[in-house]
Amino acid sequence: MNHFNCNGKIFKEGALVIGPDNRGLRYGDGLFETMKLLNGKIELEDEHFARLWKGMQWLQFDIPKHLHPETFAAEILLLAKKNEHEKAARIRLNIFRGDGGLYDPKNLNPNYIIQSWALPAQNGQWNSNGLVLGCYTDAKKACDCFSNTKHNNYLPYTMAALYAKKEKWNDAIVLNQHNRVCDTTIANIFLIKDEKIFTPALTEGCVAGIMRSKIIRELKLLGWDVAETEISLLDVQQADEIFLSNSIYNIRWVQSFEKKQYQNSLSIKIFSLLFPTI
Repeated sequence: MNHFNCNGKIFKEGALVIGPDNRGLRYGDGLFETMKLLNGKIELEDEHFARLWKGMQWLQFDIPKHLHPETFAAEILLLAKKNEHEKAARIRLNIFRGDGGLYDPKNLNPNYIIQSWALPAQNGQWNSNGLVLGCYTDAKKACDCFSNTKHNNYLPYTMAALYAKKEKWNDAIVLNQHNRVCDTTIANIFLIKDEKIFTPALTEGCVAGIMRSKIIRELKLLGWDVAETEISLLDVQQADEIFLSNSIYNIRWVQSFEKKQYQNSLSIKIFSLLFPTI
């Protein structure tokens, strides 16, 4: 049986730890980080915790002086050991406000839940079968000061994921308020056209993905032409190649979007350059 950590205490999976007055449950008042643990080490640890701390500041949490990234890192490793997930695991760290109404929270302190799930041996490897991608249009993501944060108000992504499952897609593109490409339900998106790489700018409302940042930084150092810009659905349809990225899967190439079929020659080259040991 899996265990989870709530505010520093270990509970068995299924234990009830919050009540009906919790603001995280009532209003989605919180944020989260999804991280990969490999051989007892959190991948891109500093970047994940920097984004988390920035998000907590945006959401006006009162961060106690005793709470540090090292605190969470230690508790993540202890939980992974308890669950026997030290070799490879997906970690979810959820921060949320405690009890209270909309205008009268009891306090602004962060509560937290840490969970872990074992990852399969093939995780992070190149996907030989390309993904099937669609587009969800019934809800749009706002471009605002919270857009780049992984906050708990996740409804457009949740509905897009349900729609993708219904349509038998692997993932769905989420659009922003301007009907331009934002990201997908669980990943950032990259297009390749004429050997140039394009990805939505942060001002387009996408999550500020940790893997997205790594890919942009390292490709530029290698001399690739990478542009953070506005992307339309027409740009997606006219791209030569598409790949998605997140911290769990690294890079996965897209085989089709609507009726368009894509190649993967440059995508697999990029994967080999950035993840040579996988």
